[in-house]
Amino acid sequence: MFLSKKLLGIVGFGVTSLLMFTTVFAQTSVPLLLCPWGCGPTESDQMLMNMQIRDKKAAVFLPQETPGYIYNIREMSNERHWKRTAFATEDVIIQLASQGGSPELKEFLPEPLTTKYKLLYGANWHGQGKFLVTFDPKIKTPSDCKGKRISLGLRGQSDWGVFPRLILEHGYGITPANTDIRHMTPAALTQQLLDGSTDCAVTAFGTEPSQTKFLISPTLRQLEAANRQLYYISVPKEVIDVVNKKFQTTFISSTIPAGKLPKQDAPLSLGLVREFKAVHPSFPDDVAYELVKTVATYAPQLQDKHPLWQIVTKELMLHGLSEENVHPGAKRAFVELGWWNDHKKYPPMTYPK
Repeated sequence: MFLSKKLLGIVGFGVTSLLMFTTVFAQTSVPLLLCPWGCGPTESDQMLMNMQIRDKKAAVFLPQETPGYIYNIREMSNERHWKRTAFATEDVIIQLASQGGSPELKEFLPEPLTTKYKLLYGANWHGQGKFLVTFDPKIKTPSDCKGKRISLGLRGQSDWGVFPRLILEHGYGITPANTDIRHMTPAALTQQLLDGSTDCAVTAFGTEPSQTKFLISPTLRQLEAANRQLYYISVPKEVIDVVNKKFQTTFISSTIPAGKLPKQDAPLSLGLVREFKAVHPSFPDDVAYELVKTVATYAPQLQDKHPLWQIVTKELMLHGLSEENVHPGAKRAFVELGWWNDHKKYPPMTYPK
């Protein structure tokens, strides 16, 4: 999400070459289900893989491009992945998965997925999908988008496509029945907003628990480059609370001060979600241990190679973990690092009752 096309080409070439030698250098290769190419982790985690291969680590991530995080959790219901595959996910996805097949969610999750996955470490906080943007100064709140044209991400994309639908419907009564809601790729919906063929759209940024560092997505940079005033449309805490209560989710209400995001001239209220790397409970303890220990060790070395690594800190890796949801191998790594007790400072990811 944050690399130039030239650098992406170089990384891609290097990844292809290195993959050929993975089985020679590593005891265990771990496919890592991520998101579409260009989303960020598909590139940053390949840099990690390169270092794991270079240093002949016992366990190596093999980043895999996928359609998105909703796809990932559905794919992980296949038993063939349980002891060998890791995946990128979010607290809210895991919480919603067990409610799949319900009238509110069957469009995105046709069946319930009740596995209580185990977390390895926290990797990012996502803002996209929990606020909207527009070029129309008359649109002040999401309610003003009702009956208009709203462009969202794909149904297989949690933050871009699924979460905004839940917030719009259960927070504002906005549905496809009363509003022109369109699902498309991030690039297409951004272009629609620029062209004036939609009224409101989602866009993206990432952050971390202290909310002092912000990762601005290419789509938001594209909107910034337009010679027009961009307006951010807040989703206040009371709406986030309604959604959290209904779905037993842990969207984190936050207000981003003015000036933190491009052309942001007023505070922005929204919900944030926590991204994790996760595995099935049967995933081998020793492999989970090796992966988490390597990430904690290499993160500082990778900070100057990709922006996503600049936000990976002890606080981010631990935020949301608990005795109930952490993988035992991951916990052992955190204990050896002397970090584990700090997890008590942060609210955990919980499972719906």
